Formats: sequence, C-alpha cells, structure tokens
Amino acid sequence: MQRILSNEQMRIADKFTIENLGISSDELIERAGRAVAQVIKKRLLGGRVLVCMGKGNNGKDGKVIADNLSKMHGFTVNTLNVYNGIFKVFDNKFDVIVDCIFGTGLNRDVEGNYKKAIEKINQSGAYVVSCDIASGLNGDNGKVMGCAVKANLTVAIQELKLGHFLNDGPDYSGEVTSVDIGISIWGDDFVKKISPNSAIKLFPERNRNVNKGHFGKTCIIGGSLCYPGSILLSANAVSALKMGVGYCNLAVPGSLVQNYVCKTPECTFTPIKDENGFLCYDQDALGRLLKYNSIAIGMGLGTSEYVYKTICYLLSNYCGVLIIDADGLNSLAKFGVEVLKNAKCRVILTPHVGEFARLGGYNKEEIVSDGINLAKQFAHTYGVILVLKSATSIITDGEEMYLNTSGCSGMAKGGSGDVLSGFIAGVTARYNDPLFDAVVCAHLFGLAGEIAQKEHGSYCMLASDIINALPKAIKSLSN
Repeated sequence: MQRILSNEQMRIADKFTIENLGISSDELIERAGRAVAQVIKKRLLGGRVLVCMGKGNNGKDGKVIADNLSKMHGFTVNTLNVYNGIFKVFDNKFDVIVDCIFGTGLNRDVEGNYKKAIEKINQSGAYVVSCDIASGLNGDNGKVMGCAVKANLTVAIQELKLGHFLNDGPDYSGEVTSVDIGISIWGDDFVKKISPNSAIKLFPERNRNVNKGHFGKTCIIGGSLCYPGSILLSANAVSALKMGVGYCNLAVPGSLVQNYVCKTPECTFTPIKDENGFLCYDQDALGRLLKYNSIAIGMGLGTSEYVYKTICYLLSNYCGVLIIDADGLNSLAKFGVEVLKNAKCRVILTPHVGEFARLGGYNKEEIVSDGINLAKQFAHTYGVILVLKSATSIITDGEEMYLNTSGCSGMAKGGSGDVLSGFIAGVTARYNDPLFDAVVCAHLFGLAGEIAQKEHGSYCMLASDIINALPKAIKSLSN
C-alpha cells in the first residue's frame, strides 16, 4: 500500500520532523532539491533547463534544484523568479522547465505574473517537471485554481498527495513519483493506494482437487424491458469463472428469461414476477436467493418502489454481501436511505458522482471539492462500504480510505459501472473481506480498462472490452 496525504497531514509531518527529530527546515529543503535534481538526471541526460521559482520554500526548493543541476554534466541552467515578472527568458528555447512556483497549500485562483508564467510554461513545448505538485493545483482535491502547470512529471516530496489523483490532478500531474527526504509519517489515518503485490492476494494458485462449490455462489438481480443489457454486462463479468466464482445466477423479470438464456449459458436463472417487463416485489423468489454468498442488485431494473421493497427485504433477511448499484441506488435515494442503517448483511454501494449526490442530498460541486470527507462520513453514518466512482474512485468503509488510480478515459461509457458491479459480486462470493475486495476489483477494473484502451482506442472501446481484458489484467498482477 502507498500513502496519499492531505495538505494538513503533510504539514503536521513536516512540523514533527523539524521540532522532534531535529532536522531543520533548511536541511529538508536541501534534501528535497537534491532529490528532485537526481530524478531529473536519471530521466534526462542533459539539456537546457529553466527553473521557475515562486516565493517561500517553493522558491528555495527551486534554487537548490538549479544549483545541483548546474553541477551535473550536460545541463545548462537558467532561473526565473516568477514574482518579478520578467518573462523575456521564455524567448529562448528550453528542453526542460522545472516548476517550483506553488506548493500544495495554494487555496485561491492564480493571478497576475504567476498566471502569465504558468501560461508561458504550458506554451513552451519543453518537458515540464513539477516539484511536489503542479503549480495551480489544489493539493487536497486536485481542482485547477484558475490555471495550472501541465506537467510531464511530478516529483512528490516524501509522500503522494490527494491533489495528484483527484479531479483535474491526473491530467495536470503527468507521471507521479515520490522521493524520500526523511520526513516522519506516523499513524494510519491517511488515504491509501493499493499495490499489485497486495491485489494478487485474491488470486492465489488453486489446488487441483477442487470443485465449483469451493468458490462461492453469486446472484445478480437486474434487467428490464427497457434496459436489458446492463445485467448481461454484470453477469459476463462473473460468468465463465472470470472472477473465480463457482456459480452465477441471474434473477430477472420472468417474462424476459428467454431473452437471456442463450446469451449467458454459464448462468442459472431465477424468474421474478414482473409487470410489463419490470420487476415486481416477489418475496417467494427472493427467499430462494438468500443462499448466495453475494448478491448484486440494480443494474437495468428501473427506479421503482418495487425495487426499493426488494432491497429492503434483502437488507433485513440476507446475511451475505449485498452490492447495490444503478437503479438500486436511485430507488434508495427516492424512497429512503435510512433503511441501510439496520442492514443484516454487509453492503457495498457503487455510485457515480450523480448517484452519490442524490443519495446524500449533496450538489456535485460539494463532492468535487470535498469528496474524500463526504464519502467517509456517508459510509460511517450508514454502515456501508462506498465505492464512489469517478476518474479516480474513492473507496471507504467510513474508517479506512483508499483511492483507485488505475483506469482511462475510454471507460467513460455506458455499461462500465455494470461491469465493476459484476467484478465485485464475483470476488465477494469467494472472499470474506468486502472492503479489500472492492478495492482490488476497482484496481483490476481500471487495469482491464487500460488494456482495452490500448487494443481498441479510447473512442472505440466498449464496456464488454473491459471484461475481455480482465484475464490480462489479473496476469499482470504477478509480473
């Protein structure tokens, strides 16, 4: 696991290191500058360099970087104090520009000479390296504060920061790496990022003397006359043993069963009473589903009181892991989320930002600005595991917090979320740590998306391509 810190957590760590470990602020600046220069040296053999410096410690970091690079073979270094506003230096051509204008603490829009300098950097055509964070990004939420440097490489000082990964962060940070300069981090109240070495835990080598009963049973409740495809995407993500589950059952409106039978031959079926192709409340059928280790509900059902009553029944009577997605979430938002507080089962909710706004009564801007805290508070209040889906997903049980940073723009298409729900259903049926399961599934989902995008391109890839790329994603965990 990798740590991802907020501005305040990093500030406290700096303060502790200076006051309790006897390492001065000047020494930390010297170490940071040397470390960033070494990273640049390893990546680039030399070239003409411009170091753009702001005020305070950011500028001091830049001065140390410039001093160190100028002593290294192959680098010719110029410096610019941005606050002085003399930009003639940009008339020259540079191979590398090092951005040391702002740090993580920026909390207002960039203006004046700073804005002009950032615009010049982005227009330069140089390879841009940002020290700690791309100047103009908010260190806590990754929002662009008016304008921001678009870096090719960000060298984080000591720890990764939330702003590298949330909202605009990935588009402006480029590749993100970190350097250790001896700042002391303690405790575990920080956001984490999973590593492939941790994720492989869910896919151990199997014994030969096993059968399908060893690997759990999952059920997916979904589908309707108007939205028939969603449940197929969820089912295909777990059928054919793609996520290692032994059995997959599809519970669908009874009048539509024949539409699905030949499309998912690996699955069994439970017909549920319906009206005109939309699910009704069918307690007898639901009672037969309580034996499954995991149940996913919501994909393509449509929003209705029947869907809500079905979820309420499962919350009160089911003992496994219940994944609620799509129209299951919308039905909860419409008819009442309080029912979640008395759940007998473990519950995983998988909303995108719009669905989360409806569930929690937030506006989208609140989520963009403070998604970490809102997600944590919601999960804690309702006793659920929340997978808040976005370009970078937030996963939390109200105590532990994770970010998933894998994925790509080609995944921004209808059906992708249904695939993730299927992944989670398949894994939670055979493994007994729902939070970790959700984190790993989000990571694999992103990896599979990246593989699919390489094969099909961001415009042409489909949600089903993510499913087909899953075997390669799982194999990549052990490489």
